[in-house]
Amino acid sequence: MATASFAFDLPEGLIAQSPARPRDSARLLRVAPPGGEDPAEVADRVVRDLPGLLRPGDLMVVNDTRVIPARLRARRGEARVEIMLNRAEADGTWHALVRNARKLRPGDVLAIEGAPELAPRVVEPPQGGAVRLDFGPDPAALAAALERAGEIPLPPYIARPDGPRPEDREDYQPIFARTPGAVAAPTASLHFTPALLAALEVRGVGRATLTLHVGAGTFLPLREEDPRAGRLHAEWGEVTESAARAINEARARGGRVVAIGTTALRLLETAAREDGTLAPFRGLTDIFLLPGHRFRGADLLLTNFHLPRSTLFMLVCAFGGTDRMRAAYAHAIAAGYRFYSYGDACLIDRDDAEASR
Repeated sequence: MATASFAFDLPEGLIAQSPARPRDSARLLRVAPPGGEDPAEVADRVVRDLPGLLRPGDLMVVNDTRVIPARLRARRGEARVEIMLNRAEADGTWHALVRNARKLRPGDVLAIEGAPELAPRVVEPPQGGAVRLDFGPDPAALAAALERAGEIPLPPYIARPDGPRPEDREDYQPIFARTPGAVAAPTASLHFTPALLAALEVRGVGRATLTLHVGAGTFLPLREEDPRAGRLHAEWGEVTESAARAINEARARGGRVVAIGTTALRLLETAAREDGTLAPFRGLTDIFLLPGHRFRGADLLLTNFHLPRSTLFMLVCAFGGTDRMRAAYAHAIAAGYRFYSYGDACLIDRDDAEASR
């Protein structure tokens, strides 16, 4: 297995710079289930067609994480640094990715532009561009300061030379967002509207909620030649007892579990037992899903189109079959689908044969 084998050419003009309006008018590529006569068969739909593509008794699993304004600009003396909060630690400190981190030393105190009262202290030496910062004992004060001084951390491929636009605060926040802590949106959820959720309810499709706080590591490229040598930044997640029970009961009734986004899928796989049932979970996960993984937690995946050579494209190849997903992406590019966070979506069935190849 080589990282280069997950490369593909994507015209820059297909990188979405703003979402479809309304959100459920985005295009949806339905990738044919495995086992058919033509494994490369696809159908061009739109997201609002989703109720007709799912069955009564199916259960969608959504991520309720809420994106925080996690990008901060700061100074250490005359040196400027940019902070991307990544993960709240159990002791109240924050794991953060810092541009120019090599300039920092334990004990340094940073001045935050727009919120000088924060004054985070560097707790330990930087490691690989990451540091641990102590913002003080009051998380409410930090949250208020972030709303005032922080920026929504849009991915680098969304061009905003002058910083995020005011509408990005709403556009980059899914309808399911409830629990603050993510620094990147679970982007498959960006396609849902109240009208679409109502249509899914009428169809008899249920919904369960979990939480995975998406970290800044989702923006980092995979540099290793062999992806099996790569590692992901740990992210905090929770599957409650009630959510695990709802998912297990839906499966027992014959319903399919539909992961809404790769973040939901990663947490489902973290919590899945060998027999396919789900256990409650609360803690950190750094699960890295590559072709060869045998999926247990979900039957279908709704996801956006991902970067070449990325861990997320590897994940969809692992779930849907490498050959099928290569063919699907080739069709999407030829048909002008919009890629990445603000782009279009695809609906994929699990290909269990991929795990045995």
